[in-house]
Amino acid sequence: MEAQIIKIGNSKGLRLSKTILEKYNIKDQVELILEEEQIILKPIAKPREGWEAAFKEMHAAGDDSLLIDEVFEDESFEEWN
Repeated sequence: MEAQIIKIGNSKGLRLSKTILEKYNIKDQVELILEEEQIILKPIAKPREGWEAAFKEMHAAGDDSLLIDEVFEDESFEEWN
């Protein structure tokens, strides 16, 4: 596939079609990977996307309790004073 480089202000850019943006789930940013003789555009994944809904679902199911107590029975905070 060929694409034209276009003038954007004092710079130049590459225009991507809506079809390409949707197919590769490209939103507002891409990662540029510069390799020998090629430039790779990679969508930036949002690794925590959907976590809020998952946490709400866990809470509703009562599955959000701590697995380990915050304070152990033999733990003393006096040394930190």
